[in-house]
Amino acid sequence: MNTLHQPVLLVLGALLILLAWRRWAPVSYWYALVFPRKAIWLRWSWRHVASGCSLTKKRHRWWFTTVPGLVASTGVVRVRRRFQRVAVDTKPWMGLPRPIRYGFRLTFHLLDGQVPDDYAKVCERLAHAWRVEAVRVVGSRPGRVTLQGVTVDPLAQTTPAVPPPEPREGWRADDLLRPIVGVLETGAAWRMDFRLIPHWMNAGATQSGKSNLINALLVALAPQPIALIGFDLKGGVELAAYDPRLTALATTRAECVSLLADLIAVMGARMLACRRYNVRDIWQLPDDVRPIPAVVLVDELAELYLTADKSEKDEVTRTATALLRIAQLGRAFGIHLVLSGQRIGSDLGPGVTALRAQVGGRVCHRVNDPETAVMTLGDLDPDALVAARSIAPELPGVAVITDSDGRWYRARSGYVSTTTAEQAACAYANITPSWSQLAASGLGHELPATDPTPELAA
Repeated sequence: MNTLHQPVLLVLGALLILLAWRRWAPVSYWYALVFPRKAIWLRWSWRHVASGCSLTKKRHRWWFTTVPGLVASTGVVRVRRRFQRVAVDTKPWMGLPRPIRYGFRLTFHLLDGQVPDDYAKVCERLAHAWRVEAVRVVGSRPGRVTLQGVTVDPLAQTTPAVPPPEPREGWRADDLLRPIVGVLETGAAWRMDFRLIPHWMNAGATQSGKSNLINALLVALAPQPIALIGFDLKGGVELAAYDPRLTALATTRAECVSLLADLIAVMGARMLACRRYNVRDIWQLPDDVRPIPAVVLVDELAELYLTADKSEKDEVTRTATALLRIAQLGRAFGIHLVLSGQRIGSDLGPGVTALRAQVGGRVCHRVNDPETAVMTLGDLDPDALVAARSIAPELPGVAVITDSDGRWYRARSGYVSTTTAEQAACAYANITPSWSQLAASGLGHELPATDPTPELAA
């Protein structure tokens, strides 16, 4: 009996070891056991997958064909060979699969007439054919395109956002205005890079993760030597908790109009500074005269455009004009916008449509109406709209975003509680610049000479 049971026990022990390995060390399990089989299967099935995804091309080639002929008098069969032009399917050449954490990368040689967008359009088909969670185009160069497949969805579980560095540790200069707020579906960090994409639009319904993204953004930006300015027409219930780290906060429409006018004046002073030094933006100024960058957080954008009577139309017009001017000119002068709202539609007026055209960064969480998704992502790939409309309610924080490479991805912001964001605001309150410091052009001039109204100044 012992001899008969020994192989069974060995098999069961090996299975338990494999299960434990997969559970407690999934990365090494993927590299050692799963990826080699996946790589062989990818190479073996590529011809069928390429044909099914319409990535093959018809090419004409010349082949020798045998043509039999019969001589009637003798009954002798003569065989002649001639060239014949035939059409054959040619598949794109696939490079060797390269393993990455929970996935792989593949480089393909494009056929004549193909472009990387041809592969971007069939990524969902490839994901189903390869039995993976997602496939995305992650790089391209002339004649080549690189795809990345992810076998485990990193957005399935909520992860904490990257905590800010301790005050004694400081921050890295390379991270200035490049906060990490979550993770992409490819497993890479999600950076809202204001240096490349100066303005962002953040749309989402209630409980979709829109406010959590603002918390993650504030926690990541709090240690940096920048100014944070808030516009909260909910009476301050969203942003007032972070007042220690805000240079100014507007909670009524009149305060918003006044604060936007002051920001326009600050931008004008920075224009003069850049002109005096004969540079195009503040980042070309010497370090000792460069003004402080500012990130403007606008909560509930629709409230700035809604009117109850004719008396408010003038304020709405001034607000829309000021926001549009900042969106058009702010990048060069270090003023960046983050526009959040549940409802962003063309029915709010032409000012919203014009503002949308100037905002390159898009974040679309789960929304209640299709028009908000269209306003946020409509000028991107139609597949991005489909992905945004399919976000499940039980996945708060998941959104469809534009990245610095110009493509769209699914992403999820790391969970940051309001308490954590308040603690970060208080911990770095000592580096909050005053309005006079923000308004300084770097040349010893300040506009305006005094801080804005006391209720706006932090």
